[in-house]
Amino acid sequence: MFYGLINRKSFGMIFGILAVLLILPLLLPRFYIYLIALILITGLLATSLNLVLGYGGMYQFHHAVFYGVGAYTFALMLTKTKLPAWNAYLAAPIAAALLGLVMGAICIRLSKLYFGMLQISLGSLVWAIVFRWYSFTGGDDGIHGCSVPDISSITSSYYFTLVTTAVCLVLMYLIVNSPFGRIFQSIRDNPGRSEAVGVNVKLHQLTGLVIAAAFAGVAGALFVTVEGCVFPDLLFWTLSLEVLIMCLLGGWFTFLGPMLGAAVIITLRTVVGIYTEYWTLVLGIVLMLLILFLPEGVLGYFFRKTESRE
Repeated sequence: MFYGLINRKSFGMIFGILAVLLILPLLLPRFYIYLIALILITGLLATSLNLVLGYGGMYQFHHAVFYGVGAYTFALMLTKTKLPAWNAYLAAPIAAALLGLVMGAICIRLSKLYFGMLQISLGSLVWAIVFRWYSFTGGDDGIHGCSVPDISSITSSYYFTLVTTAVCLVLMYLIVNSPFGRIFQSIRDNPGRSEAVGVNVKLHQLTGLVIAAAFAGVAGALFVTVEGCVFPDLLFWTLSLEVLIMCLLGGWFTFLGPMLGAAVIITLRTVVGIYTEYWTLVLGIVLMLLILFLPEGVLGYFFRKTESRE
């Protein structure tokens, strides 16, 4: 009942927030529009992680590698080919999904922390290849000048990011509440019992990994659309840790929790970073208080209180 309540309320909140976001470019300066676009992109990445973390119960410790591969695929197709930009938008999630399939097929034999540690190792290998392959990926310099025709202005890229993120959120919501999503959650709660009743646990987990990787690839393409560049840090494990924190902060058993976590983390980094370079100290204090008083995250606490009143 708790998860059903979360899903119903989250679905209504998506459209309410979307209506507000549509009018913000008319009211805010360019910097804040850019900041909100970055929150949307990072929130989409965090929500894709939460598909396998919160709903699948899988220790996905290096999700950023799919984000980075999607971004690099998009940037490379823009700069090294003459194909239309829409081909690059299609190629980004496909490349990320293929990497998710390969890494998932290797890691799925293990479980829990062993799964997460092996994934970090494989993801770090991909990062090292991108970091060292100067002739193709630009190495540590990255790739710059990735402008998309007709979506080059900050307002156009913002609306494109908003619409794409909204579509992806709706698709993920439908997946979570589909028969596949229900089975996926049953595997999270009790994989042994799910397997006993005839569920192919490994196949469902691998499918979930591929789906989550594809949405992370979409987020990577959106990042390049807004920033106009890509760099190896997008594939580094520290970004994966930051995205994981977003899920925990917002509520990893809620659908919109990761979006809220992304908004809090990016706002903290921007505002606190103006006054001090030690913004991570503030983040550490926030996380410590969260673990002590709100272990289910901000939205998880809100929905639990709402359900108890009803």
